[in-house]
Amino acid sequence: MQYHLNGFKPGNYQVPDEARKPYPEPPIVDLPNEVDVLIIGTGPAGLTMARQLSEFPDIKTCIVDMAPGPLLFGRADGISCRTMEIMEAFNSSEMVVKETYQLKQNTFWEPDEANPENIKLTHKIADARAGLSEFVHGIVNQARLHELLLDGMERSVTHLLPHYSRELIEMKIDDSLTQDLDAYPITATFKRADEAGAGKIETVKARYIVGTDGARSNVRRSMNIPLEGDSANKAWGVMDILLNTDFPDIRVKSFIQSKDHGAVMTIPREGGYLCRFYVEMDLLGKDKRVKDTNLTEQDLIAKAQKIFHPYTLDVKEVAWWSIYEVGQRLAERFDNRPVGSSEDIIPRAFVAGDACHTHSPKGGWGLNTSLPDTFNLGWKLAAVLQGKSHPKLLRTYGTERRKVAQQLIDADRELSRLVATRPTAGNDAKQSTVDTAKIEAFMKRQSGFVSGTSIEYFPSYICTGQENQHLAKGFHIGQRIHSAEATRVADGRSQHLGHLVKADGRWRIFLFGDTQDPREPSSAAYQFIDFLANDESSPVQKYTPKGADVDSVIDTYAVFQQQDLSMHDLHDFLWPAKGKYGLRDYEKVFQAEPGNDIYDLREIDRSAGCIVIVRPDQHIASILPLTAHEELKQFFDVFMIEQK
Repeated sequence: MQYHLNGFKPGNYQVPDEARKPYPEPPIVDLPNEVDVLIIGTGPAGLTMARQLSEFPDIKTCIVDMAPGPLLFGRADGISCRTMEIMEAFNSSEMVVKETYQLKQNTFWEPDEANPENIKLTHKIADARAGLSEFVHGIVNQARLHELLLDGMERSVTHLLPHYSRELIEMKIDDSLTQDLDAYPITATFKRADEAGAGKIETVKARYIVGTDGARSNVRRSMNIPLEGDSANKAWGVMDILLNTDFPDIRVKSFIQSKDHGAVMTIPREGGYLCRFYVEMDLLGKDKRVKDTNLTEQDLIAKAQKIFHPYTLDVKEVAWWSIYEVGQRLAERFDNRPVGSSEDIIPRAFVAGDACHTHSPKGGWGLNTSLPDTFNLGWKLAAVLQGKSHPKLLRTYGTERRKVAQQLIDADRELSRLVATRPTAGNDAKQSTVDTAKIEAFMKRQSGFVSGTSIEYFPSYICTGQENQHLAKGFHIGQRIHSAEATRVADGRSQHLGHLVKADGRWRIFLFGDTQDPREPSSAAYQFIDFLANDESSPVQKYTPKGADVDSVIDTYAVFQQQDLSMHDLHDFLWPAKGKYGLRDYEKVFQAEPGNDIYDLREIDRSAGCIVIVRPDQHIASILPLTAHEELKQFFDVFMIEQK
């Protein structure tokens, strides 16, 4: 798709440039008095949280922001493979894939040894993330991603809409009420920021609050959570521009180092014409901040033009620009529990996204770490509020996501050092060149983290069974399920199994059959399915509410090696009757595809088979043998609440 030919225009990219208009400011509606979950901030973390909770009609959610309306100009631009997978869980990946500019290559440019005032191409390589997912890393306006999440919220069963033009001026937690799950221990006070309601005060009481309100988070400050880290005393400029140039790799991600003027990283953007430049600026003086520099977009353009010599940059329009200070900071904790508090204490307030980790934007990790923060937290909050899971489940959010944030800080610190030609705080003051080979090695080494596909959670009661990892070496416990295709038995359709794990709060059990015929009652696969269907201790029997569909809490799928199967010959649990009419579900059984065999692709033990348990956030929770009925029961019994 091509757009922005005659100037950058925000909005829905499905509308032609000539007709596209910015989103209008939404009407102001009074805030509710009481809610189950109060979300502060409509960035990627806040909207992902709201998008998940919008699917649950029995959970009252409110999301608030001080901006007058939706974001128009994106700050983040990179959409990682993992973020694409999450958007697929929201049934929105097709539009993201269609609209993003896919990054396939990287080029590296250095001073020409024969004429050092000029730059020359040293090498071009394929993007290191290729093949890590069925999706490709892409570039699109952050505002467009927000729009897809907002559309999903509005069209959900709750028709959830944000409340704009509200500034959070005070947030209090009544510690005497935090362990009473029926109480509303959070009191948030807002001031209207719109002209019509300027100065009006509104108060909301909440059971839980999630602060996704950015690096200067008022929610974090109200919880007295410090940000730990430092600044590199280094400024970079970033701008999205429409330009004419004779630089041959303008539509390829490029690392460019000049002899005397610093470095630039370029990223081609969606639409075919727009491009993002990260421009290395000078060191900041001691005790100086970016706001003291008085730099303008013209300074960024002039610096880039010097770096690109002998190529010309004729900038026609600057769609957006900013100056940022390199620095990495991490919140001491991600919820309201004091450090060292008892494991029995249940958290009621959380921070996510930039509110708990800040860094430079060059790696494209901001949105792609913030969005999975609340994708991790959302299903846990929903399960607790619905009485399906023990509230101790909420403690795993901080444990799991702070580890990821620390990895982010470490990676960003290393990348910032590698791409800077001028020294940053704590580095060798003599540094004057960029070693592009080291940048290339870094990108290869960090490809799994950059793409989000290798993010792995600590072993815990929701990440267990490591002793069985050999049964499916390609499904790494703690990481997201690495999707692969199989053929649906009922109709022969090829289906990505990972795309079955939607953001609906349900657990998934994937049964991979062994060499025995699953139609035989004596087979391990049949016995396991019969246990799920009929044993009183089965997690499906214990944790599915009376009268609900059999797959409403734990959704089971089966993949078999045999190629001559018919649905009606299999255990009827695999084609269950559902809904008010008792209609049969024929989309739960698959067989391995010859030539594209999931058993081979994910190294599944053919002779033994296995059970793969997948969490609602698509991360693998456990792998078990087909005969491990008792172990499966024990896994869910740790944190699930029996439904009477």
